[in-house]
Amino acid sequence: MFLNYWNKIKASPYIILINVFILLIIGLFSLFSISVVQEENSSKAFYKQLFFLGPAILLMLITALLSKRFIHKYIYLFYLFTLFFVFLPFLGSKMAGTYRWIDLGLPFVLQPSEIAKWVIVITLARYLSDNNLQVRNFMSNIIPFIIALMPTLIVLNQPDLGTAFIMMIPVIPMLFWVGANPFHLFLIIAPLLSILTAFNFLVFSIWIIIFGISIYFFNKKLWNGILIFFSNVFLGLIFPLLWNLLRPYQKNRILSSINPELDPLGAGYQIIQSKTALGSGGFLGKGFGQGTQTQLKFLPVQESDFIVSVIGEELGFIVILTMLIVFAWLLIKMVSIAFHASDKFSSLIIIGIASIFLGHIFVNCSMTAGLIPVKGLPLPFISYGGSFLLSSFMMIGFVLNFGRTELE
Repeated sequence: MFLNYWNKIKASPYIILINVFILLIIGLFSLFSISVVQEENSSKAFYKQLFFLGPAILLMLITALLSKRFIHKYIYLFYLFTLFFVFLPFLGSKMAGTYRWIDLGLPFVLQPSEIAKWVIVITLARYLSDNNLQVRNFMSNIIPFIIALMPTLIVLNQPDLGTAFIMMIPVIPMLFWVGANPFHLFLIIAPLLSILTAFNFLVFSIWIIIFGISIYFFNKKLWNGILIFFSNVFLGLIFPLLWNLLRPYQKNRILSSINPELDPLGAGYQIIQSKTALGSGGFLGKGFGQGTQTQLKFLPVQESDFIVSVIGEELGFIVILTMLIVFAWLLIKMVSIAFHASDKFSSLIIIGIASIFLGHIFVNCSMTAGLIPVKGLPLPFISYGGSFLLSSFMMIGFVLNFGRTELE
């Protein structure tokens, strides 16, 4: 039995672990920098991250050695269990004004939505790898969205918009990977584009013209195409009216995310401090433990959401660039592993996990630079977060497992 497990380890694409541990070192170095000068909760983040690292590696080994057939057979059952698990925080009390965590009476709490991310991916992979699935059929593309949407709606009500967004991300890449009609995917995301362009008449008009031309050339059913077109037009026209129903503080939060200077001491404070930290670091940084925004606590949530700002201020743009290169290398390697996977089920799981990591990287870095609203999403292997670290290593374990070249 031990020899069998050892052969599985040798056959795994373990080279991606090099990327993971480079990122882990950058993260631990930054967390330690925060803890050297500061005391109280900031120093606890570094030691808690070290505490979670052992169980995280153990869980990675377990998921790397699990039987593929076992995972394939029982993932639907585990998906149903996950729906209950994600709902479980609502049965307890609020933490930080939300229902995101489960208090087990231990020195730490667990966030079930982190587990839900990879459960959704594997469930989607099971459904999409079915040989009888007519993936070119439009309705076959709707079911994956329903699979992802059910736990996402629960998380959205916790509320946790950032995590809910990440949970929906794998659907489009996995459908595209399995050969879904690109026009069908375009139709699915069209309502979102209609909403985003609705607040500028010129941009909305250009979008509607492009959408109408696409419908004319690629949709074969006339009345179906007309219905889809005018549904998106209606959505774009009605959404600005819904905007006016929001309360002033809700509008202010959204507008301050787009333009932080509108509320520099309120909703825009985090982004302004983050951009200040990044800009002051320059190319080489101010040095270990020398960041003023970091060490004087001007930068909020610096150990998790804004860890990139800490890296930029103290270690400089050169380390951020190195970090992004390592992330890019990791994602490219994962896509390569998926391309050479032994079966469709395995390749879909790897693509789904890669898309989750990409979503976290894009949102966190864009948020730090003030390009998008603050979403509260950590950076894989770098940000502090026990549940997220456990989940990230488990996903790497699944990549190692399903990236093996031999068939079971």
